[in-house]
Amino acid sequence: MSDNGGSAVGLLSYETLVHAVAGAMGSVTAMTVFFPLDTAKSRLQVDEKRKSNSTPVILAEIAKEEGLLSLYRGWLPVISSLCCSNFVYFYTFNTLKKLAASGQGTSRPGKDLLMGVVSGVVNVILTTPMWVVNTRLKLQGAKFRNEDIQQTQYRGIFDAFSQIIANEGVGTLWNSVMPSLILVINPAVQFMIYEAMKRRAGNGGKKISSAEIFLIGAIAKAVATTATYPLQTVQAILRFGQHKGDGKGGVMGSLSNIFSMLMDRIKRYGVLGLYKGLEAKLLQTVLTAALMFVIYEKITAATFKVMGINKRLKQ
Repeated sequence: MSDNGGSAVGLLSYETLVHAVAGAMGSVTAMTVFFPLDTAKSRLQVDEKRKSNSTPVILAEIAKEEGLLSLYRGWLPVISSLCCSNFVYFYTFNTLKKLAASGQGTSRPGKDLLMGVVSGVVNVILTTPMWVVNTRLKLQGAKFRNEDIQQTQYRGIFDAFSQIIANEGVGTLWNSVMPSLILVINPAVQFMIYEAMKRRAGNGGKKISSAEIFLIGAIAKAVATTATYPLQTVQAILRFGQHKGDGKGGVMGSLSNIFSMLMDRIKRYGVLGLYKGLEAKLLQTVLTAALMFVIYEKITAATFKVMGINKRLKQ
C-alpha cells in the first residue's frame, strides 16, 4: 500500500474515532446535568399508579420520600450504557458519512436518514443488554405506587447481568430489542433534521454559533421524541422486566406484545396515556441532546483544529 493510501485510511479511522469519543463525552456530560429529569420520566413510564403531575412536583415527591440523592440513583450504569451506546452510534454514523462523501453526490436528508437507521440497528444489537441492566438498577429501591411491582436485589452491574442470566435466561437481556429496533427511527430522524438544519445554517461558509447548535439540536430531538414516545414507554416497561407477555416467541410474538401493550394502555388511560411522562421526557431528552451536540461540536472542532485537518470536515 502506498503512503498516501495508508494516510487516507489512518485519517478516516482517526476522524471517526474523534467523532465517536466526542459524541460519548458530550452525551455523558449532558445526561449528568439533566439526570433527575430522566429519573422522573422513568418513574412515570413504569409506575402506572403514579399520578402524572408536572415534572417539578414528581421530582419533589421523589426527593421527599427517598432522599435527594435518589434523583441520581442508577447514574453509573446509565452513564456507562450511554457512553458505549453513543460511541457505537457516532462511530458507525460518521464512518458511513465518510464513505458516502467519498462517492458521488452531496449529502441529502434521505442519505442521513438511512445512515441513521443503519447506525441505530448496530447500536441496538450491541448495547441493548446494558440498557436492560441499567433500567433495573436505576429503579431498584424506588418507592412505587404500584404494589404489584417486585423489588430487585442487585449488587451492581455485573451482579445484575449474572442474576438476570441465571434466573431469567440470556434472552432476557434483549427483552426490549424489538421496540428498540423500531425506535432506531428516533435518532435517525433526529440526525437527519440536525444535519439538514446545520447545513442550511452554515450556507456560504457561515460559522454556526453554539446557541444555534443548541437550538438545532433541541428542535431535532423534540420532533423525534414526540413522534416515537409511546414506543419508548413500551421499551422502558420491557427493560424493567415486570411485564408478563402472552408467551408468543419470535418477531411476530414481539410485535404482538408491543401492540397489546399499547392497546391496553389506551383502554385503561385513553390515548393520552401513551404520552404519560412526555413532559419530563421532552425536558430531559431535548435539553440533553441540545447540550450534547454543543459539546460534541466543540470537541470535534477543537481536536481537528489542533491536528490541522479542520478543512477536511467541510462537506
